Amino acid sequence: MSDKAKLEKNEEEILANAAGFWQKNSKLIIGIAALVVVSIGGYLGYKNFIQLPNEQKASEEMFFAESNFRKDSFNIALNGTQGKAGFLKVISKYGNTDAGNLAHLYAGECYMQLGDFQKAVKHLEDFNPGVAKQVEAKVTGLLGDAYAELKKNNEAIDLYAKAGSLFPDDQSISSEYLFRGALLAEINGNTEKAIELYQQIKDKYPRTDKGFVVDKYLARLGVVK
Repeated sequence: MSDKAKLEKNEEEILANAAGFWQKNSKLIIGIAALVVVSIGGYLGYKNFIQLPNEQKASEEMFFAESNFRKDSFNIALNGTQGKAGFLKVISKYGNTDAGNLAHLYAGECYMQLGDFQKAVKHLEDFNPGVAKQVEAKVTGLLGDAYAELKKNNEAIDLYAKAGSLFPDDQSISSEYLFRGALLAEINGNTEKAIELYQQIKDKYPRTDKGFVVDKYLARLGVVK
């Protein structure tokens, strides 16, 4: 197999792995985001008697969309049906609430699942994770996936590198995103960046799945033990 063919195979591999990872973990990630973002924002909302009614209305209208999201009915979750609001309507009506903010994350995930990566980027970038670094890391990694799907590799590499550094306590997630960034950098011909990111995995996360195999990737770039 030629070097070009190997790199093309690697590119297909990283996109497939990214999609599989998010499909497997998306509901857990969004669940964490819902607990952290809405609970913090909701508490502050109770201090504001004007904001609170809107928070409650937004949460009520989100219920239908969330139930369809859990059933993988992503188009209905986005757009609603039969007079029931979807995430896009919640954003339009209550975009300044915490529930409206969370709707951006849901909408971004729906568009990822539907293959509309440009719209996914828009909503993921509009989502504010607040102080929740674990959520920010995972959403930043998802943005990396979206940019990789759009073939905007330089942006994707930067996002993967950032995602891998935001919440080092989660070694599995951090090493996963660093690996995606390194592999994509290698595919993109940026050997220096690839080595830098592979080396971070080796130094910081040697006992993760990616840490156990990273020497192989470093060796093929000329870095030996």
